[in-house]
Amino acid sequence: MSKRRGSRRAGSGLPGGANPMAMLQKMQQDMAEAQESLESETTEVTVGGGAIKVVITGHQRVQSVEINPEVIDLDDEEWLTDLQDLLVAAVNQSIEQSQAMAAERMEAITGGLGDIPGLGGLLG
Repeated sequence: MSKRRGSRRAGSGLPGGANPMAMLQKMQQDMAEAQESLESETTEVTVGGGAIKVVITGHQRVQSVEINPEVIDLDDEEWLTDLQDLLVAAVNQSIEQSQAMAAERMEAITGGLGDIPGLGGLLG
């Protein structure tokens, strides 16, 4: 007697008889739309008590860097070093926020993948 594999006709095993392929196609479309929207969505980071503001997109593209001229002290010899340190901190924080924003969007789309039989949590 031979056993047949992969020929489950009595439903998909998913709630409501959902089609796993259709679910994956919908998720792929949702992910593409989310990626497209992240291109224009931005996050702002301000450091140094308002000395520097960085605006970055969900694709980790820096849109702008603003330096508040009111906090620049040209008489302080260490100000340039401080300014450089603040710029590094602001850019790094903005990248982290942008990545978190993108991960949050993708998690909202892929959160239910563990429920699809056969994927074994590969995408979730």
